[in-house]
Amino acid sequence: MDPVILEKIKILKEKTGAPIGKCLEALQNSDFDLTKAEEYLRKKGETLLEKKKEVKTSQGVIAAYVHFNGKIGSLIELKCETDFVAQNQDFKNLAYELAIQVAALKPLYASLEKIPQEILEEKRKEFLVGLENKPQEVQEEVFKGKLEKWLNEVCLLEQPYFRNENLKVKDLINEYVNRFGEKIEVGRFIRFALDE
Repeated sequence: MDPVILEKIKILKEKTGAPIGKCLEALQNSDFDLTKAEEYLRKKGETLLEKKKEVKTSQGVIAAYVHFNGKIGSLIELKCETDFVAQNQDFKNLAYELAIQVAALKPLYASLEKIPQEILEEKRKEFLVGLENKPQEVQEEVFKGKLEKWLNEVCLLEQPYFRNENLKVKDLINEYVNRFGEKIEVGRFIRFALDE
């Protein structure tokens, strides 16, 4: 095999943790462009998640993070399908990273699906105040934009990953779904802070 291709496979494997075969497949399907190959693997992770939607995640870990000053901390439950993955150090590291994310960026919900309908209705009314006389399409566009901005603040999976602003937390998790080939999902989480 061409040494340039081997080097790209190595780089992609190091960046994503995906198996060598998947790295080669991603490169072949993206004209050997590393950035496109990374995106391909991320989308593959989303596809795998879609296929595994009904699969139960009965294993996992609980990770804790306490800030160096002892005034902020968090707990998070990260779930997976098998004990084999739950005991993997990379999986545990992901859980720890997500615990830091919770402590630092204060999400209120794991995902859009976890937000109660009445909260979404309240937000809709709040976001559309003063736009009652505007056309319906304009109202919808404004609502979508404001909702997306709000979700980036309050939904863990929609937040930018604190170590890489160009990557959402859900994309980070998808990389691990790709790596392990099984469903990974955030269960419960809680953030503690003195004087808040």
